[in-house]
Amino acid sequence: MKKYLAIITDMEQQIADGAFKQGQKLPSVRSAAKTYGCSVSTVIRAYEELERRHAIYSIPQSGYYVVEKAAGKPADADSEIIDFSSASPDLNVFPYLDFQHCLNKAIDTYKYNLFTYGESKGLDKLRLTLASHLANDQIFATADRIVVTSGVQQALEILAKMPFPNGNSVILVEQPSYDIYLHFLETEGLPVSGIARSAEGIDLQELEERFGSGGIKFFYTMSRYHNPLGTSLRVEERKKIAELASKYNVYIVEDDYMADLGQEQTFDPIYAYNESGHVIYLKSFSKIIFPGLRLGAAVMPENMLAVFHTYKSYADTSLLSQAALEVYIKNGMYERHKRKIYSQYTPKIAQLIQSLDRYDERGMIQLARESAGIHTMFKLPRTVNLDILAGRLAARKISVVTSRKFYLSDYLERDKFLRISISRARLEQIDEGVKAIVEETRRADS
Repeated sequence: MKKYLAIITDMEQQIADGAFKQGQKLPSVRSAAKTYGCSVSTVIRAYEELERRHAIYSIPQSGYYVVEKAAGKPADADSEIIDFSSASPDLNVFPYLDFQHCLNKAIDTYKYNLFTYGESKGLDKLRLTLASHLANDQIFATADRIVVTSGVQQALEILAKMPFPNGNSVILVEQPSYDIYLHFLETEGLPVSGIARSAEGIDLQELEERFGSGGIKFFYTMSRYHNPLGTSLRVEERKKIAELASKYNVYIVEDDYMADLGQEQTFDPIYAYNESGHVIYLKSFSKIIFPGLRLGAAVMPENMLAVFHTYKSYADTSLLSQAALEVYIKNGMYERHKRKIYSQYTPKIAQLIQSLDRYDERGMIQLARESAGIHTMFKLPRTVNLDILAGRLAARKISVVTSRKFYLSDYLERDKFLRISISRARLEQIDEGVKAIVEETRRADS
């Protein structure tokens, strides 16, 4: 480890342990250099990085001081409601200070250029940074094939409406799937059909039959941390889907919007296994930073770029937000924040599993053990009335979402389940919430 990084690690640990208290002045640069046995310039570099991380601040001709954290309880700390329904990130992990720094840095760097209309494809410098960033997930694409969008939802809507090179019109979607997109497709009257996906995966033989029957424009899938299931497709499934796309000239729209809310070092998306240009990869940056950012990226095949740009037609995402995101990623803040989120969400999923094992002795509720990210599914007995169960839980101040909204209106082969999201539920609430769900499920089943 480089010396300045070792100093940063030690300083952060001392601040966390209270050796350096809020508002306290840190040792002078020269004093710290003697303590750590290094040059003054090394200490200055470490202090500047700590300042960028908002751990300390400087006062000219005075020195460096530990940042005083804002007083007060975390958001929702006093709420009696156990929120298993919200898909939004935890308000208490939003990187407000880091992103504020990036906004200021972006303004200093780009100045008045940020207050023009910009181009519909997005800020050039951000797209170059995204090309490098996405390569870490085995998404290799040049910047000219990356389009910045107003969240993933905008890209999904454009893709649904625009013509595809295969000339087909039917959109094939997993069942269950992302409820907002299903509602959009049905409201717009677009031809859409469903194929079953469970916690065990997808029937590849049926998928091939559907691809081979003709008429499929694209297959919409969430390969990683599926909403609402919480599971990811296995390697063999991803490889096979990539192969079938090329064989039958069916495009895959791979929505990886939950990618950064978990940790799978060896996960390669479907995009990585397809060499024929039949996969469109979508990435969101709103879920990990904050929803109001409304920034996403679409990696498009070369032969579809012109049509996609025609349908997008104008710049609709803030250049200031794009420039700030570029700074945020390039400075390493994005990766650091991703690890922070993972460290906070993982114990919640673990507690959920532990509590279900404790209270559901009869095994009424099925849970996919490999769930990750922020969602999982509690599969219920078919005899349970979902509306009654949700009502009884609401009376006990427990908010849940039932499986009804995650299916097309005419899709009949439905499972009964609760989608459980842990992002807004406090760790100390989870055991109580799971206990209540088991009790009310047993009561409804009887």
